Formats: sequence, structure tokens, C-alpha cells
Amino acid sequence: MDARRLEAFSDGVLAIVITITVLELKVPHGADFAAIWPMWPVFLCYVLSFVYIGIYWNNHHHLLHAARRVNGRILWANSHLLFWLSLIPFATGWMGENHFAPAPTSLYGAVLLMASVAYRILERELIREHGSEWVVTRAVGDDLKGRLSPVIYLVAMLASPFRPWIAQALYVLVALMWIVPDTRIERSTAKGEE
Repeated sequence: MDARRLEAFSDGVLAIVITITVLELKVPHGADFAAIWPMWPVFLCYVLSFVYIGIYWNNHHHLLHAARRVNGRILWANSHLLFWLSLIPFATGWMGENHFAPAPTSLYGAVLLMASVAYRILERELIREHGSEWVVTRAVGDDLKGRLSPVIYLVAMLASPFRPWIAQALYVLVALMWIVPDTRIERSTAKGEE
């Protein structure tokens, strides 16, 4: 199967995830800026989730753009990733509506943790299919950010019952680590390597 079909399907799912996430922003009842103030937790959660979805979309695009073919394992690994990403709107809404309470903050971290694990599985399956000389195999190399992110999510989840603000800060930290798309794959494919 051609990787372009998988990429197009995934783009559609991520567009829906972003749409559902923005629908959690309810219009305030009031015609002045003071009516917006009570919505700040929901808005901050939306911004963080939008950034995360954008990060996954960017890196997923680069990963699949370099792929020449996909197999059944890759299709299921991609579906696994999309499943966890599709839970972001729920976790975002629950955390925002409850003003960063411990349980919703922990669940948000669990969704991010599982999405990062799922992305890593997808990456490994694509590398297994394309071999050691594939541009992504060489570009990814020792993926420090990819190994560190799940650890930070886990620490955040453990901190959230006691200090939810620490968990939130750690979620922002990981987003900041990834805000610049992983350019290793992009640079390698720009050189004409395949």
C-alpha cells in the first residue's frame, strides 16, 4: 500500500480532532471581556492541546512523507496512534472545565504518554519495514527527545495528585521541546535521500 493514502487518512482524523477540541470552547454569556475571564482554564488547555496536535501532525507528516510503503503492522500502529490522539479533546475538556484538578490533569498526561508510546511504535514499525539504510532510520538515530518525553509525562502524572501545577509545567516543557518540528527527517529528505 502507498504511504500517501495513510498520510491523507491521518490528516483527516487530525483535522477532526482539532475541530472537536475547539468545540469545547463555549461562547460566554455576556458582551464584555469580563465574560471571557472564567474561561481561561479551558482556553489554556485548548492552546496546549492545539500545540500538541500540531506537533504530532508535523512529525507524522515528515515520517510518512519519507515512507515508500506501508504494511498491516504499520496500519495498526498508525491506528493506535490516532486512537490516543482522538482522546485529546476529551482529556482537554475535562481538565479545562475542572480548572486543572488532579484527576483530569493526570488523565491528560496518560493520554499524552500513550500517544508518545504509540508514535514510537509507529516509527519503529516503519523503520523495520524500510531497513537500516532508510533515511528515517539514519535521521532518527539516538532520539533523546523521544525517549525523554514519556518519562516526563510519567513524572507529571505522578505529581498531579499532589501538585497539579507541576504536572502542567511538565506538559508545557515537553511541548516546548517539540515545538520546533523534528527537522532531522526533513533535512535528510531535502538532500534527495530515500
